Amino acid sequence: MTHNDNNTVSNGSKNPEQIDLLDLIFQLWRGKWTIALCMVLTLAIAAVLLTVTKEKWTSTAVITMPDAGQITGYTSAMSVLNGADINDIQQRVIGRFSAAFSALSETLENQVNPEKLTIDPAVKGQALPLKVTYQGDSAENAQKTLAQYIQQVDEQIADELNQDLTVNMKSRTDELVALLSTQEKVAQEQKELRLKQISQALKVAQESQVKTPQVQQTQDVSQDTMFLLGSEALESMVKNESMRPLVFPENYYQMRKNLLDIARLKPDPTNMHSYRYVMKPTLPVWRDSPKRALTLILAVLLGAILGSGIVLTRNALRHYQPKA
Repeated sequence: MTHNDNNTVSNGSKNPEQIDLLDLIFQLWRGKWTIALCMVLTLAIAAVLLTVTKEKWTSTAVITMPDAGQITGYTSAMSVLNGADINDIQQRVIGRFSAAFSALSETLENQVNPEKLTIDPAVKGQALPLKVTYQGDSAENAQKTLAQYIQQVDEQIADELNQDLTVNMKSRTDELVALLSTQEKVAQEQKELRLKQISQALKVAQESQVKTPQVQQTQDVSQDTMFLLGSEALESMVKNESMRPLVFPENYYQMRKNLLDIARLKPDPTNMHSYRYVMKPTLPVWRDSPKRALTLILAVLLGAILGSGIVLTRNALRHYQPKA
């Protein structure tokens, strides 16, 4: 029984389908120069690729809506024009900045030589602050270019805000001038109507030979009974009515004040800024790509795998015996 078991174990160890690990290691060791050559070759290829591959560095900045002082002129002008709230103005301004920056990002991405410029919320689920990034071919270039693009968009928004103010100021000025002109015309017509009414009452008083007032309380006098004031009083009223200044409603003087305030507005786009830095563009320390250390390690591993495959395949072909 023991003899049969030993034969079984002995025969099983010679099963061609089983892998002899020790023999495999010896084969690889005998082919170590082939494996080393493959590793050197893949390292050389990796080194060449690292040399010709363009480096990528990413600079990051974090921005939020501008302070009140950064848009003082614009805020003051908008307050005069339509009484806008400063917080609403700040939100609208940073919104315009974000939209313009996104448009610039799309433009750069669709160039013949694309550039990667992004703008996204810095905190997930919150509109502000915003994180902007730029990927350049060097750390210094990435930082400098990102700062330039932020400034470019800021100047663009400042010009747009100034143009909007100019249009709004002209539109509001024209509106106020038209309203004032209408009120002045109405006041003049009221004065003329009043003068005609008094003149008519004077004519009636003269024809009725009423010279002195026939009533005690003037508030009881209507248009039809105004002649009872007497011709002498009515003549005085006609004389003074023509010299009497026009009477305007209260909002007339408020509109005059608004018009003068608008005339004094002189917004300066150079002092307008549509954002505030939370973090200025960073000088990246680590490149995005290529990862040299990782690339070289992978090249060594690939060379070792390739060399081992060549050695094992070669040995297998040498000892291959076709079945009879």
